[in-house]
Amino acid sequence: LEALSGPLLSLLTLAAGVAVRRAITQASGLMPELKWPNDVMVGRRKLAGILAEGVGFGGAAPTVVLGTGVNVRNAAHAGDIAVRATSLEAELGREVERGVVLEELLVELPDEYDRLRRGKADDILRAWRQAAPSAAGAAVEWTTADGVRRGTTAGIDESGALLVRTPAGTERLVAGEVRWA
Repeated sequence: LEALSGPLLSLLTLAAGVAVRRAITQASGLMPELKWPNDVMVGRRKLAGILAEGVGFGGAAPTVVLGTGVNVRNAAHAGDIAVRATSLEAELGREVERGVVLEELLVELPDEYDRLRRGKADDILRAWRQAAPSAAGAAVEWTTADGVRRGTTAGIDESGALLVRTPAGTERLVAGEVRWA
């Protein structure tokens, strides 16, 4: 695939989230929500996730390996994972054909990548914001080297960074895990 440049590269995970959500909806009718930066959720339970790992950022064009996982089948989860995870079958109460989910992913992921490559960042940001109600007004916490920080989400900026209002002002998060408080 054609390499992405800096500003567009920062939106790759969000674009993948839009694609995974759309694929799930096309394959099953379920309309999950997106949680910054890389989770696909039903309520507060994770249905799917995206991982982007970059290499070669010091050279000419970085390489990014993008992976996604969708929980299709019901599975017995131990402990707190059972509370934090869900599956398409658990949510729909019926069997879901994995091949259909994969087929939709193989359509949607390249479509969103192409949209990003063509510089359609506004379209991706708009779709992501519409699918991510918790990105504005949700109480969250995250861990830093200085300890746990807390605030209220205030949306995402044009580069995909999460904005969080704290007593000290608005902070801009570009990576990491944010938990609902």
